[in-house]
Amino acid sequence: MKRQGGFTLIELVVVIVILGILAVTAAPKFMNLQNDARKASLEGLKGSIQGAAGIVYGKSAIEGKESTATAKVDDIDVAYGYPVATSAALSAVVNGLEADWTCQDGADSGSIQCSFKNNTEWTKDKGCYVQYTPAKSVSEAASTTVVVTGSSCK
Repeated sequence: MKRQGGFTLIELVVVIVILGILAVTAAPKFMNLQNDARKASLEGLKGSIQGAAGIVYGKSAIEGKESTATAKVDDIDVAYGYPVATSAALSAVVNGLEADWTCQDGADSGSIQCSFKNNTEWTKDKGCYVQYTPAKSVSEAASTTVVVTGSSCK
């Protein structure tokens, strides 16, 4: 008589236990994907704002308006060649800003913060936004930073 080959019950249980251990150790790595996607989107917005501000500065330099405190370049309000920190100015230079993002002026610093449009509860203290600060002098360029400190983005 031929002996039948196969796995014993103990072997199957051991394999299932090993697969379970691997799943438990790997699952937390994949649970954080939404937060990583939010942070990557903010980095993308930062790059868009920086690129647009650089293009506007180039146009300002061509027109000789990069050293004036207030001017207009292609109907965009600029300060020292860079867009001013208003929703209107940034929306004019960044495609899709109004459609996908919500921006609010930062009255205390003269900057503007933009976050996700569907994130209705974000505030400066929750820390999940891109902050654009316009140029304040000829020697100081505009800056864009990503702020990720609050629970709404982590």
